[in-house]
Order: sequence, then structure tokens, then C-alpha cells
Amino acid sequence: MKKINLIIAAVLVTGLVSCDSQLDVINPNNQTTYDFGNTESDLQEAVISCYNRIRLEGTFARVGYTMDAVRGDEVWNSSQQWYLPYDNLNSNGQIDIGDQWIWRDNYHVVNRCNFVLSKVGSAKMSETARAEIKGQALFLRALAYYELATYYQDVPLYTNYSDYSSLESMYASNSSQDKVFDQIEEDLKEAIELLPKRDKGGEWAKGRATCGSAAGYLARALMFRHKYEEAYEYLKGIIKGDYGTYGLMADYGDNFKEGAQYENNKESLFEVQFMDYGTGGADEEWTPVNISSNASQGHAVESNYGSQALGSWGDLAMSPWLYNLFKAERCTDNTLDPRLYWTAVTYEPEYSTYTGAITAAYPNGDPRSNVVYQNEITATPLSNNGQGGISIAKFTNARNNIYSTIVTGLHCGINLRLMRYSDVLLRAAECENELNGPTQKAIDYINEVRRRVALKDLQLSDFTTKEALFEQIANVERPKEFGCENGRGIDLIRWGFFYDADRLAQIRQHSAYMRNGTASTDVLTIETADDYSLRYFEPGHEYFPIFQNTLDANPNLTGNSANKNIDNSVEFLQKWTVHAVAQ
Repeated sequence: MKKINLIIAAVLVTGLVSCDSQLDVINPNNQTTYDFGNTESDLQEAVISCYNRIRLEGTFARVGYTMDAVRGDEVWNSSQQWYLPYDNLNSNGQIDIGDQWIWRDNYHVVNRCNFVLSKVGSAKMSETARAEIKGQALFLRALAYYELATYYQDVPLYTNYSDYSSLESMYASNSSQDKVFDQIEEDLKEAIELLPKRDKGGEWAKGRATCGSAAGYLARALMFRHKYEEAYEYLKGIIKGDYGTYGLMADYGDNFKEGAQYENNKESLFEVQFMDYGTGGADEEWTPVNISSNASQGHAVESNYGSQALGSWGDLAMSPWLYNLFKAERCTDNTLDPRLYWTAVTYEPEYSTYTGAITAAYPNGDPRSNVVYQNEITATPLSNNGQGGISIAKFTNARNNIYSTIVTGLHCGINLRLMRYSDVLLRAAECENELNGPTQKAIDYINEVRRRVALKDLQLSDFTTKEALFEQIANVERPKEFGCENGRGIDLIRWGFFYDADRLAQIRQHSAYMRNGTASTDVLTIETADDYSLRYFEPGHEYFPIFQNTLDANPNLTGNSANKNIDNSVEFLQKWTVHAVAQ
């Protein structure tokens, strides 16, 4: 009997252990935020999901990228729809494309990053893995808040995942733009300490945030609030190699090509990763609710930038001002600046005589090998078939020559380089000029960028004042190097160009265009143009209004300067000055 009792007891214990073991198994398809995120494996997956959110339409897959170009003076709305209230800077807060989508999708990034940050401190993993995961989440959260604060001014600041646990904390009120930038700076400074250099290689050199990414964006954030001395130290550190090895690509066009041999190159501090054309699935994830495993994983910037003649929507075109800025100065061999070729899809007769990849209108100079145009072109293709305009080449297939017709939607595979080393050099020049200028050191930074495209060196003797050199940086060097990329609208705000009568008049002239059904390259003024974007600018609308439905849903949220039509010039000029226009 004693033996039987022992056997029964053993069976019971074995059964209980077995049952307990089965009960502990977690259904991977039904996990909660409580169950998930407690291991290194979980958090490696979670941080990848944070990167996924910067590939949405409202972040960088379309409108989140292009809206800032539209806000500036280098791009105009050639379709005269969709983007028009953001080209004219007079949205009424009722339009979801700009007033809501950028807001919505960047807060998706914030939400996911906050989840990772809530778990990373207690999860079991090596300290190296912990630092890398935390650093990436901090960088991506700072990136999202940089976009939110520069598009919407005063936005709610969520830094704890527990904020989403109740309606009281979820319905947060606005934080001042300064407070948001304080958080951006704090996140990026910590990220710099946690993240490896790109020199680590492997996946860190191919798309993830590094300490160089964080240092570059920190300099941007500091310069937005005119903290030039502090920003300059980070920029000099990048140039010295403190945060990894960076340099200019010999071929400017390599920054806008698709393929492993071009993307994540030595010039890129950070770029958004998209799968090469045709390698993704068929489903297009326009909104954050889509989680298809068969997603196309491309972007639609090409669909806005490209020519309708090549199949795009033809929504946006390059301003004639920028075209003529390129044409005003030739290279040392008397050829056109190769950056024009990569910025605009214009017909230039001399392209047909060029050979090589930098400036050739056709691969190897042979029109028969041209996939995009099929036949030799003798005129500039229209951006929009109705209004006309000069089509934008950057981040499109017009110069990549991979496929013949643009398939509108999320298909383009060219990675969006959000920050390049040339930006570091031109920002260093700007900081040097603000602090000590004009100086030879500032000129040297600029000349390094100019030499890449064989332009004549600038001479210090040509710039007798700080204002004169600033004019060169702001309205010559930066537009030609970064023309039609994300960032010009933010520059115009931080420089105060919306808050000074002479500067506003200047950028109004830049924004002039013709709606005559041609790809007009005429030198225009607001008197001779058909129209100009900033004709309709309403003070306060250099920022986009917060969507009215968002304000209605959150009783603690108030509108920004665009919602209230408040002129920001008084507040800006109390803190900073605007450089006078230098002739």
C-alpha cells in the first residue's frame, strides 16, 4: 500500500508539473504588451517595428517627406490640387493630408518607441544590446518629434508608455515648441552615448541609426534654436570622425540611386530604407492600420515628384527660380552643374554630347539603351499635363533608368537620404559664419562641397560681411545641393524668412511660376509670373494647422498659430534676428 501511495503521488506531481508547463506556453498570435518585450529577441523585433513606422505615408513614404519641400520656395504645386493649401500656406485645418496624416503617423513612431523604452531597462540581455536598442528608440522618437515640432509647432509630449493607460493622460495638452526641442536634444544626446559608430559595419552601416545619425540630427535641432556654438561642436566632431567615417561621394548622383552599391553610402548619416523596385509584395500600406506581410515596401515620393508623361501624378514641380540658379554658374570645364541633372528632368541640348554617369542624358550616351524615354528626347517632359512645370528628378526613376513607366503608389525603391555629409559641411560653414564670419574656414567648408561638382572655389575676398556669406549659403549653396529635398521649409522658418518683410518678398519672388501648360524655364518675377505660391501666405501658416477633428477629440488640446492665425514674427524677433538681404 505504501508503494502504491508513492506511485500515485509521483504521478500526480508529474501531471501537475506537466500541466503547469503547458499553461505557461504563450500563444505568439495573442500576445499583449505585458507578455511581450521582456527578452532581447522581443525588443529587437520591437525596435524594427519602430523603423517600420517611419515608412508610412505621413512620415516619409510620401506626404511627410514632400510637404516640407512644398512649404519652401523651390517647389510649387503643378497639379493645383491635393497639396495646394500647403504650397499656398493657408490651410484651414480641415484637410487631412497635411493637417492630420503627418501628425498621426509620427505619433505612431513615438508610441512604439515609448513601448521599447518602457521595457528595455528590465529585459534580460547583454548591456551592449540594451544600449543599442535603447539608443535606436531614442533616436527615432527624437526624429518623430523633430518632424512634429517643425510641422505643427506646439504638440503634446509623450515620453512614458504609461501615458496611454488612461484617457486622462492620453488626452495630453500642448507642450511648447521649446519644451519639445528640449526633449529632442535630451534624447539625441543620450542616443549618441549609447549607439555605435557606423564603422561597426554590418547592419549598423546599412540603415540603422548610429551615433553619427544622432549627432547630425542634434546639430539640426540646436541650429533650429540658433544654438550655433553648441551645434558647431557636434558638426566638427562628425567632420573629425568622432562619430564614424563620413565623406562626400565622388558622384553626386550616387545619393539618389537605387541599389546596394549606392544606398547607405559613406555620405549618408541616416536614410529611410525601401525595398528595391519590384522586390516587395503587391499590397500598398497607405495607412498605419495595414500590416500586410505582402506589402510593397516602397515609397510614393516618385509619384508626386515625377512627370505625368512618365506615369506619375504630376503633383509637384521645381520652381523656375531654382532652375535658373543652376544655369547661372557653370563648372570649371564650362559644363552644366551636374546637380541640375539629378534635381530636374529638363532637356539640355548639351547633355546629349556628354558621356559618363554623372551628367549623361542617356546611359553611356546611347539613346537606344534608355529605358525611361525609349526614344531620344528633344524637349523637357511636363510635370503636369495641364499646368506644365519642370519635373523633379530626385528620388525618381527618371535618372535611374530601371523601368519605363512609373507605377503610381508605394513602389519606388530609392532610399530617402534624410541627412547627408554635405549638409554637415554646409551647416558647419553656417555656424562658423554666425560665430566668427566671414572667415576662410567657412569658405573652406563650402568649397569642399563645390569641388565635388567641379565649381570654381569661392574666395573670402568676395564676402566682406557676414550677411553676404549667409546669403551665399542660404540662397545659392543650400538650394543647389539640397534642391527639392525635405528641409528647405524648416530652414526658412529657423532663419526667420517668414518674419521679415524683405525676406518674405524675396522668397515670394522665388516661388513664382507659370500655369501655361509648358515646362517654363523663364526668369520670372511676381509681376511677370502667372502666380506665386507665397502670394496666399497667411501669418502663422508657416506651420501646418492641427486637424480640427483632432482638436475636437481632445479637450485639452488647443490650436497652434495656423489654427489661430497668429503672427509668430513678434516672438521670433524677441529672441533672434533675421539677416538683412545682401545684394
